[in-house]
Amino acid sequence: MRSVAIDIGNTGTKYGIFEGDALAAQGYFEGQENLPEALLSQAFDHAIVASVAQSAQHIQQRLSVTGKLIELTAQTALPVSNRYKTPQTLGADRIAAAVGANYFFPGRNCLVFDAGTSITHEYIDSSGNYHGGGISPGLAMKFKALHTFTQRLPLVHRTKEFPLTGQTTEESIRSGVLAGTVAELNGFIQAYTEKAADLVVILCGGDAGFFESHLKGRIFVIPELVLIGLHRILTHNV
Repeated sequence: MRSVAIDIGNTGTKYGIFEGDALAAQGYFEGQENLPEALLSQAFDHAIVASVAQSAQHIQQRLSVTGKLIELTAQTALPVSNRYKTPQTLGADRIAAAVGANYFFPGRNCLVFDAGTSITHEYIDSSGNYHGGGISPGLAMKFKALHTFTQRLPLVHRTKEFPLTGQTTEESIRSGVLAGTVAELNGFIQAYTEKAADLVVILCGGDAGFFESHLKGRIFVIPELVLIGLHRILTHNV
């Protein structure tokens, strides 16, 4: 079975092409008019489209799908139990990340950080119950906010290393944003470790590589986690 999973985010769209359960190819594009040839040149048996931003209708209309084409909504059947109180407001990428974590680590308590435009964390327990998590600004958003909403603070960008104690304004911003966000995530890891025995911590998203080298304990980085989670939801429905 050849299928495709498409994840429309805040800044661009990721896609994964699956042969059976294997992720055979993946890519990224911006704008719904810019579908790559890999998506336009072939027919798929099934497809799933998820969006946290604009409508996915235009992309769906341009895909060639012989079987089921699913748009992930609050009504879509899931291979996990969704305990979120307002599932209609839950971002599709968030539940897909939780499903992906449960697929990779069945029977384990999982904490997932998706570090992109926003930083989200998701908690799914060892029985496959998704409980929710949190949303906070991502690194680039924090840097931009400091520059935009003040008169004199410069626009600073992420660096691999950062000081704990900034001795210039740029260093102080990096300390506040980078060291502060690392402390934020480490705090969540500590809190969930106390809550859930044998916790697995998973990272995905564009800034996952940065956090991997700064967070405490053993961290699993799975860049394709959301795409794989979407594919698991698709296979659950076909």
